[in-house]
Amino acid sequence: MDIAELTALLTADGLRLLDEVDAGTKDDVARVVSRLRAAGHPPELVSAVVGQARLRARATGKFGAFADRMLFTRAGLEQATRLSVAARHAGRFRAAGVAAVADLGCGIGGDAMGMAALGLRVRAVEADEVTAAIAAYNLAPFGDDVTVAHAAAESADLDGVDAVWLDPARRTAGHTETTRVSAAEYSPSLEWAFELLARLSGGMKLGPGFDRDDLPADAEAQWVSADGSTIELVVWTGALARPGVRRAALVTRGDDAWELTAPADAEDEPVRDLGAFVHEPEGAVIRARLIGDVARALTAGMLAPGMAYLTSDAAVTSPFVSSFRVREVVPFETRALAKVLRARGIGTLEIKKRGVDVDPAVLRTKLGLRGDDAATLLLTRVGSRRLAFLADRVG
Repeated sequence: MDIAELTALLTADGLRLLDEVDAGTKDDVARVVSRLRAAGHPPELVSAVVGQARLRARATGKFGAFADRMLFTRAGLEQATRLSVAARHAGRFRAAGVAAVADLGCGIGGDAMGMAALGLRVRAVEADEVTAAIAAYNLAPFGDDVTVAHAAAESADLDGVDAVWLDPARRTAGHTETTRVSAAEYSPSLEWAFELLARLSGGMKLGPGFDRDDLPADAEAQWVSADGSTIELVVWTGALARPGVRRAALVTRGDDAWELTAPADAEDEPVRDLGAFVHEPEGAVIRARLIGDVARALTAGMLAPGMAYLTSDAAVTSPFVSSFRVREVVPFETRALAKVLRARGIGTLEIKKRGVDVDPAVLRTKLGLRGDDAATLLLTRVGSRRLAFLADRVG
């Protein structure tokens, strides 16, 4: 979306037209465009309305019903924090006694929405003009509690704020097709952001694969998994960092959440032989290097050195893992495996892998699955040995 499209959209007629359009699927787009053009609407408005309708459909996973009254850019939606997670971050600010936050690099306003919803005053700053205008629209319902400025984070006025929130741009500039950039190219720069967080309490959102060696030694690093996906790393400093916590794994599923915290990386449990169960830790647990703590809670050991599969004989599970009851060890070779699966009548197969170069989609097509049964296939290696287990998910 460019300035001309945004200007056309931000009118009473433009927004009314957007609410009337449903272009959530690719098959609908041509039909919708033809109908709108035939009705005499200008090309820039048609482009903006159709693009926004499709983005709203995609945004439901992050913003739920709120997406139907929001505006987006494609790049802004990709980097936006899920509203449920943003609300948890905002709760930490409020619990720390923060009343006013500067959101530096606010994007489309997702994090600021979570903060304002909990009664915090937010000074939102966004360097991109179109994105700043969209943030202002999305945050307008909060009235004077939120201000939005089109400016660089480095030039933001921080007088009167108690803490800062940073979400550096991790993609190339633009509103549609963008690509990820290296940490050295983040905007604002990490050097500037970490220096600011050394002076002011706050938090900074980063990608979950951020280099751990670059984390400040005195900060709390919290990795977040949501509905099975590892979505972000948050670095907390000052009053926002919890005493004695340097590593945390937050796991959310829907409205439920569980958290594991520690003063440092956890030591792994020793390797043991395959037991009755295999457990796969959540991505946030793996990134936080707290696998050992989870293993001890499950009376489990490592299935192989450096491999994020645990195994145990105890019939217990945890919110921090996906657990599987092992049926049998099966051949790793495709033809032999296919024969076993046909003999077991398995027509639906979930394939999970760690440490082996296998494309699950390609393997599934080669197996010729037939039958009414369902199972999970776990593929991994122990040393140079490749292993395959047929298993069932444990609730």
